[in-house]
Amino acid sequence: MNPDTAPSSAPGASLPRIDLNPARVRRILVCQLRQIGDVLLATPAIHLLRQRYPQAEIHLLTEAKAVPVVAGNPDIARIHAVDRKAHRDPRAQLQFYLEVARHRFDLLVDFQQLPRIRWVLALARFFPPPGGAQVRLSYRAPWYNGWLYTHTVQPLGGYAAMAKASVLRPLGIHWNGEAPRMHLTPGELTGADAILAEHGIGPGQTLITVDPTHRRDTRRWPGAHFGRLAAMAAAQDPALRFLVLHGPGELPEARAVAEAAGSPACVVARRVLTLREMAACIARARLHLGNCSAPRHIAVAVGTPTLTILGSTSSAWTFPGPGHADLRLGLDCQPCNENVCPLGHTRCLTDLAPETVLPALMARLRAGKGDAAPCA
Repeated sequence: MNPDTAPSSAPGASLPRIDLNPARVRRILVCQLRQIGDVLLATPAIHLLRQRYPQAEIHLLTEAKAVPVVAGNPDIARIHAVDRKAHRDPRAQLQFYLEVARHRFDLLVDFQQLPRIRWVLALARFFPPPGGAQVRLSYRAPWYNGWLYTHTVQPLGGYAAMAKASVLRPLGIHWNGEAPRMHLTPGELTGADAILAEHGIGPGQTLITVDPTHRRDTRRWPGAHFGRLAAMAAAQDPALRFLVLHGPGELPEARAVAEAAGSPACVVARRVLTLREMAACIARARLHLGNCSAPRHIAVAVGTPTLTILGSTSSAWTFPGPGHADLRLGLDCQPCNENVCPLGHTRCLTDLAPETVLPALMARLRAGKGDAAPCA
């Protein structure tokens, strides 16, 4: 479910009503396979389900790559991870889907309507819960999917996590500003301190984590712009340190940022950090700066303020709470939500100069991070 493209219901629109006695709901399955950021954006809805049905086991169906961001979440009793390699064989796939369906869920919530999810929902119909009818809930489905669901609802437009949670309205559940949740251990935070120390970042310095990469040109601010911004900010505040993050195959892009900065204040992570290592480092930062991708949602989930540069993306992915902001050039064609620019250029990003972003960056830093320390 994409909040940029999903139509919204009018506030007074009629909704189906689902009466599920919380005392009788034993198991719930939430389906959100990908992407990593979208899985995090489903955690507020999972938390709301936990509050509504405190005695139920909540299971999550997701892809293996997203498991690290929900590991240790106390709202989730069990994770069913789709492994594309392990489940490549059709027989292995069917066995996996059957194993999930056999839990006899009272309630299944589908946030994506992808083929793998549809298999689970179709098989779940043959394994009804012992105490009553099974509820299969999703957003409005096309005709070829509609038979899988007992109830569908038009989602509300707006912040992505709110749009997901709005699917739960027939259950009497409403989003009240809940942020994504990621649970780090004290040991993981201590490990982040060690990683930062290896990069020369420690007490007395202000950490800014930087995510300069994206696989789509229409959502990636130029690396040279990130570098120039870091250099100008460090010239104003010598205590600033920028840690440039990168994933597999993205090291050249990260190095381009540091080269453009030409400043010891801007350092590239020496290796690809695991998702949880990256999250712990972001948790130690005063601010996270980057494009519209998973790290910005991780930052929200660990309580770190964000400043996001937007190209084709709308503000529906920006958490509407204090400490989080996005910045765009403001062309008439923004936001187009396209992966390839229909006009044949990415001026929405290339023409947004670092000098324009600098005041917003410094303002976010002056706002601070509340009670959290900027760097351990």
